[in-house]
Amino acid sequence: EYEWQGKRLLTTPGRVIFNSEVERALIGAGVGDAEDHPFLNRTLSKRELDGFIGDLVEHYGPNTIAAALDVIKSLTFRFATRAGITISKNDIVVPKEKEEILARFEAEVRTVEKEYDRGLMTEEERHERIVAIWTEATNEVGDKMIETLSEVNPIYMMANSGARGSFNQIRQLAGMRGLMANPKGEILERPVKANFMEGLTVLEYFISTHGARKGLADTALRTADSGYLTRRLVDVSQDVIVREENCGTADSIELPLILDGSPNKSVAGRVASVDVHKPIKDGKPGRTVIAPKNEEINMSVLRKLVEEFGEYADTARIPVRSVLKCRSEYGICRLCYGTFLATGGMAEIGDAVGIIAAQSIGEPGTQLTMRTFHTGGVAGADITHGLPRVVEIFEARNPKGAATLADIGGKIDIDDSDRTIKVTITPTALDEDGELPNPKEYSFPRRTRLRVTKGQLVELGDALNEGSLNPGELLQLRDPTATELYLVGEVQKVYKSQGVEIHDKHIELIVRQMLKKVRVETNGDTELLPGQLVDRVVLERENARVKKEKGEQATFEPIILGITKASLATESFLSAASFQETTKVLTDAAIEGKIDRLNGLKENVIIGKLIPAATGLKQYRQIAIEPTDPLPVTFQHPEAEAELLAALEEIGEGDGFDLDSLGLGLDEPALDTPALDAGAAELEPAPEE
Repeated sequence: EYEWQGKRLLTTPGRVIFNSEVERALIGAGVGDAEDHPFLNRTLSKRELDGFIGDLVEHYGPNTIAAALDVIKSLTFRFATRAGITISKNDIVVPKEKEEILARFEAEVRTVEKEYDRGLMTEEERHERIVAIWTEATNEVGDKMIETLSEVNPIYMMANSGARGSFNQIRQLAGMRGLMANPKGEILERPVKANFMEGLTVLEYFISTHGARKGLADTALRTADSGYLTRRLVDVSQDVIVREENCGTADSIELPLILDGSPNKSVAGRVASVDVHKPIKDGKPGRTVIAPKNEEINMSVLRKLVEEFGEYADTARIPVRSVLKCRSEYGICRLCYGTFLATGGMAEIGDAVGIIAAQSIGEPGTQLTMRTFHTGGVAGADITHGLPRVVEIFEARNPKGAATLADIGGKIDIDDSDRTIKVTITPTALDEDGELPNPKEYSFPRRTRLRVTKGQLVELGDALNEGSLNPGELLQLRDPTATELYLVGEVQKVYKSQGVEIHDKHIELIVRQMLKKVRVETNGDTELLPGQLVDRVVLERENARVKKEKGEQATFEPIILGITKASLATESFLSAASFQETTKVLTDAAIEGKIDRLNGLKENVIIGKLIPAATGLKQYRQIAIEPTDPLPVTFQHPEAEAELLAALEEIGEGDGFDLDSLGLGLDEPALDTPALDAGAAELEPAPEE
């Protein structure tokens, strides 16, 4: 037992040492007193420690916690030096219940086989059920194995602390290896029931080799593919720099306050687009503003929102600014971007947020799997996963096994009496002419998994069967915002499945670049050409000008470009030429007589200019520093001090005097020089008296 702030706690000596040292460091850095620091009475794994340091940064700022980080580093090194762990095969403990668990699930498999033999299910259903049974068996053996291991078992400690390995790998050592895939990527029904401690049979060893070889081949390919993805992402986003304070947009996106049962981290790090009030209670609207308009929502504000919304938090949606809605012509504005995640404060004008977004998405790309597991001929389930899926989304390709989308909204009717499944949508709303549109019929193969049920109401663009959506088709049926949010969600699904956390704003920034252009349909009285690809902001500005002059506005259709095409369609021909298809880009630019405004980073690097980011921005280059207080005069020789005092007495106290009369060679106007232009002007030395 240990006494902390007047309370008795049951804890360990290690936790006492850790808490005491960190508290001493924080108090030494002038942050709060002993009452402010709670006692951390839990095991600090790698993830827990990351969270703890994140909380320290949030509460005390990045500069003040350096002392605490130093203490954590010294403590961990000191104790890691004194106490190490070794692992041996005796630490691998196979759970006693394994045989009984396997026998139970084998009986379930036999039942499924009997039902199949009696014709009660299809071949696909049988395969699917057997795979599901063995997956459950593997998980149960794995859970029992973790229960069997002691908390001080070296292998358990190694995985639990986050130092090396995972429980999935320990499961293969002490539990059971589980299901394997064949060279085609289909999951084999026959699992590897043994683990490495017991030893594999020849057949089990042989079916394991497919996955092992594929794993090694994937690792080699993954690094190259991930590197190329990063390069494309950097190229498409390199000119996105924070250029202004506020673009003035009234548009926003709405994000759920609660996601998967916990506060939605995507809301934190953004700016509220309206005043967020307390919810209505007892029929009275809340007057208190929890998150003011144009103010940053950090983690503490997010927690307060969840607390204040209480029972309504699960359904609440918060309107926030997003880069998807930013109206800045070049780059983006501070308020639409929100928090700069590297510092924890608001983004500054000049931050190269595009490059940071590209690196945040590209760098974890090597952690994603390349594997495409197929469920063995089940239609609509052969969906690409891992890195290839991320590339498929960012290149806006028509996905493999794409879902069919509803062309009209209405009520669903399903007829599966024939060899094919017929889905009919009967419209329930009148069209623009005030008439009820004709019903629309869709046919699917019998094995198709439908997402809709009989009598269900669907909207335009809803998926009727399982599968990924074609972003181009979704954009035609719905608005750009729905497409943008779908793409962001799909990328997040892939990264979350591998346990990688990326803030939505990074993905939104790339998606914004993909949907930035529109195709001109009719040019009206504008200076644009039909079929021309232009930035949406440019077209809207042209239309506003024509409207003012009472002319005919241009019409357009939104388009989606993959990141490669978007990079080549950029306004800068220097940037596009240095990316791919150099000859084509340069000849097209020469024919059109293009002008490169040098707005991005790459084009400035190419011609050897300062990049227009951070201190390279013009407004930062025009700064001259003027002293606000008179500079203190120090003397090395007492005689010089005596001479100055005598001179001051001659002039008379309180009268104005010029520095030249002292004969010190100081030139007064030199201290009052106007702002220097880009550092070109230099101070002239004072003339000798």
